[in-house]
Amino acid sequence: MATNDKKPAEAKATAQPTAPTPQQEPQADPNALSIGDLKNLSTILDIASSRGAFRANEMAGVGAIYNKLQGFLNRIANPETPATAPTTVMQPQVMQPQVIQPPVMQEGKK
Repeated sequence: MATNDKKPAEAKATAQPTAPTPQQEPQADPNALSIGDLKNLSTILDIASSRGAFRANEMAGVGAIYNKLQGFLNRIANPETPATAPTTVMQPQVMQPQVIQPPVMQEGKK
């Protein structure tokens, strides 16, 4: 009987060039903030403050953040303004109390 001493042909790993894979676009960071997000935040602060969502002692901090946010958004919207130019910060107007005098009644006239 003849024996077959040949081993089955082993598959050789050959490095064949594969089709070039298209460059995968970098995935956007899901936690990144866009300019649209900042505009929405500005609107939320405005609506919440008009509805009385903040206490009186919190209003100064909320107003400061709102003013910083508005200044940033204005700089982004108008890039031609120099960065060294001072930004105008809107200060809340304080209403001065008015003294109302009651009408003086003259004697003899009714």
